This record gives sequence, C-alpha cells and structure tokens, in this order.
Amino acid sequence: MIVNWPLVRAIVLLTASNVFMTFAWYAHLRDLKAKPWWIAAIFSWSLAFFEYLLQVPANRIGMTTLTLPQLKILQEVITLIVFVPFLLFYMKQPFKWDFLWAGCCLCGAVFFIFRK
Repeated sequence: MIVNWPLVRAIVLLTASNVFMTFAWYAHLRDLKAKPWWIAAIFSWSLAFFEYLLQVPANRIGMTTLTLPQLKILQEVITLIVFVPFLLFYMKQPFKWDFLWAGCCLCGAVFFIFRK
C-alpha cells in the first residue's frame, strides 16, 4: 500500500488548525461570557493566529494532491469531526442524533466530490 504523505500531512495540519479554529470561534462563549466582547475578540484573534499558521501550509500541501473542491469538503468533514467532541466534552452540550445525520450528509458530499 502506497501512502499519500502530502495528503496525510494536510489532514494532520487541517485537524490541528480546526482545533484552534473551534476554540477561537466558540470557547469564549463558555470561558469569557462575563468579559467585554473586545476581550473575547482579542482572545479569539490570538488563537486564530495559530489556526492560520497551520491552515495555510495545510491548504498548500493539500492542493498538491487534491482539487480545491475536494480540499474544501475534506476541511468540512474535519471541522465536524473536531466540533462534535468539542461540543460534547468542552461545551457540555447534550448529544443529538442530528450530529450523526449531519455526518452522514457530509459522507455523501465526500462520495460525490471524490468520485472519479
């Protein structure tokens, strides 16, 4: 089996990028809700800096082996994979079956965008 190392590197970097992105977008809703919005914005921007340090090379590496639509759908799948545990364990939101159905819809998007 031949491993597509650029794709593996892109997936790892996009996953790490999405962790920073998810915290930048949503962690302030739990941890900084009593603070002024501008403090939350500075916190989020500081996390977004690290997101971009990972996302930009991930997309450049990903474009060596994927089309742009494939790269975008891959990123959306990774976003959901990162977001659901964040939602359940960090934000302490209850599980809903809709998370699974949304994942199934994304699997359909993956099928259509990656088929030959």
